[in-house]
Amino acid sequence: MSESQRFQLGTIGALSLSVVSSVSIVICNKALISTLGFTFATTLTSWHLLVTFCSLHVALWMKLFEHKPFDPRAVMGFGILNGTSIGLLNLSLGFNSVGFYQMTKLAIIPCTVLLETLFFRKIFSRSIQFSLLILLCGVGIATVTDLQLNALGSFLSLLAVITTCVAQIMTNTIQKKFKVSSTQLLYQSCPYQAMTLFIVGPFLDGLLTNQNVFAFRYTPQVLFFIVLSCLIAVSVNFSTFLVIGKTSAVTYQVLGHLKTCLVLAFGYVLLHDPFRWRNILGISIAVVGMVVYSYCCTLESQQKANEASAPLAQAKESESDPLLSVENGAAILGDGAVQKAPVWNSNKDLHA
Repeated sequence: MSESQRFQLGTIGALSLSVVSSVSIVICNKALISTLGFTFATTLTSWHLLVTFCSLHVALWMKLFEHKPFDPRAVMGFGILNGTSIGLLNLSLGFNSVGFYQMTKLAIIPCTVLLETLFFRKIFSRSIQFSLLILLCGVGIATVTDLQLNALGSFLSLLAVITTCVAQIMTNTIQKKFKVSSTQLLYQSCPYQAMTLFIVGPFLDGLLTNQNVFAFRYTPQVLFFIVLSCLIAVSVNFSTFLVIGKTSAVTYQVLGHLKTCLVLAFGYVLLHDPFRWRNILGISIAVVGMVVYSYCCTLESQQKANEASAPLAQAKESESDPLLSVENGAAILGDGAVQKAPVWNSNKDLHA
């Protein structure tokens, strides 16, 4: 199996793991919050991250991955930013209608595209932009119900969008800049994320629910679902970093909207949630957008691979040209002078 095939297989595995784990944790948390009344989402997220860190520490002890320390300031800033973005998204949901919150999540993709275009000079083709527009329209039709605006909620939503976009772009950038794996980055940033949310979580949850997380009555059933949610969260957090590292922040957001559509469908099938023709239409349009986006990304990847392999093919053709008399790396010129031919280092060119 070639290196490109292994990479594609790893990417498909990461995407599948992300979808399965995310849909599972949504169903689990819905039972925990809606059925059992445990509405402390931010505090629960801090427990998710704490369990994730402990699980990765055990994996490190078992030598399943290698610890690779790098710039501690970058790790701390990244971890705190990630924790802040989660808190702001929860605040945005608390101070806005559900419809406006869904619009906030939809705004993350165009904001990410804008930031990557302005600061990283990344070019998105018109076909990619068109497919993203189809996707956003479909998800908007399926999920956005009411739009009630208020100044504080809009400001919190703006902050949530910006911090989420920057954090997800940094996830990809840090892995490539410092040459660390998704596991290594998650292991080092988890404590800062968990600490940030553990400090602000009880305050935010109290502000949004008017309840005290420490005064809640923890029955065996509640504890079971909390433990189950934390265990699933290990897979969710790991797959998130893995997907962004292997693809991009925009692709991760597209995948996130696929999860939204699946959650709506599973909610209708398993939990008998209300389902209207508008939901079916929106999900259908969104799926078309995802298919077009995947097709365009595949075409562009193949085109880049062909462009990268073209110089190698030309080099091989020049080496095998019978009109060139080359012996021991030296080319004999017409006037009898000998000029040293450039030596082609395959390892260097392949890793460039």
